[in-house]
Amino acid sequence: MNARTLLAGTALAVVTTLPAMAATPIRCSHQLPPQHEVAKVIDRWAAEVETLSNGELDIQLFGANALAKPEENIPSVAKGSFECAFSVNFQWGKTLPAMNVTLRPFAFSDPEIWRDWPDSEPAAYLERLMEEKRLKNIAWLFQTRMSVFTSNDEPLVAPADFQGVKIRGLNPAFDTGLTAMGAATSSMPGSEVYQALSTGVIDAAITDVAAAYARKYYEVQNQMTVTPVISVFFNGYMNQAFYDGLTDAQRAALDEAGRKAAAWAVEDGLAAEEAAPGLLEAEGVALHVATPEENEAIRAVMQPAFDAAFIEEGGEDVTELLKLVDGMVK
Repeated sequence: MNARTLLAGTALAVVTTLPAMAATPIRCSHQLPPQHEVAKVIDRWAAEVETLSNGELDIQLFGANALAKPEENIPSVAKGSFECAFSVNFQWGKTLPAMNVTLRPFAFSDPEIWRDWPDSEPAAYLERLMEEKRLKNIAWLFQTRMSVFTSNDEPLVAPADFQGVKIRGLNPAFDTGLTAMGAATSSMPGSEVYQALSTGVIDAAITDVAAAYARKYYEVQNQMTVTPVISVFFNGYMNQAFYDGLTDAQRAALDEAGRKAAAWAVEDGLAAEEAAPGLLEAEGVALHVATPEENEAIRAVMQPAFDAAFIEEGGEDVTELLKLVDGMVK
């Protein structure tokens, strides 16, 4: 064997014994239990990222608050304590009030708005606001556009029905709409509502139609009015500096997986929305599906109150966003 062959063989031996490049770990926190429909979409998203990145990205999911509490996710990702999280939109609170735009009463009842959302001007606007907080949006996951007002004995159908009712609230801007109808609101997480209803702390609740079944509200409330009053989403976001440090191919994998997950979430949410009313009726709930006229009567009271509170809370950011949302209505 000549020297050149010996050197080549030695070099080849060195190359073949080098370990494969380790995948980049991405720790991603969320609050949802494994059986939740959005948690299942997040699981699919994680697998898709790993596939599209050819195994270069290793998504490590920590659901059910295993890594952080829901209120800790946003600041923790911004600081770089971990790389990624998913939060429901009203958890952005004062950090980014504009994320609550889908709580504008009856503004997002058309499912086509959600299908178009990832490439829309309002979504791009919110993504720019997130980047100012050192966060990069990586997925928009629609959960629901159909809610129920739950109650006992009499359904909540017209604005006058809410007079004097103690009802679960969601956030300050949305709650002003309930207050405008005469209700008294009490904000609490979904996990606490069943107990509050069963003990009389509150008389009524608003929740996603599928969640009303999953959380067994039918055991403590016998009347439910189905109405597209709000829409709720989870969005995935990543520490901006970490995202910027990824390769072009890795960022492209995240982008494509996010788009796929957005589409999966819409269809899964609509399927759950379609199935839930029948399940509730089977449990003895008196279900009323609000008519367009009934929805308009509530919208006419709630939406102006919400808009005023929302603009006061979010200022110029929110004023501009509402204009962009109005532009999506077909």
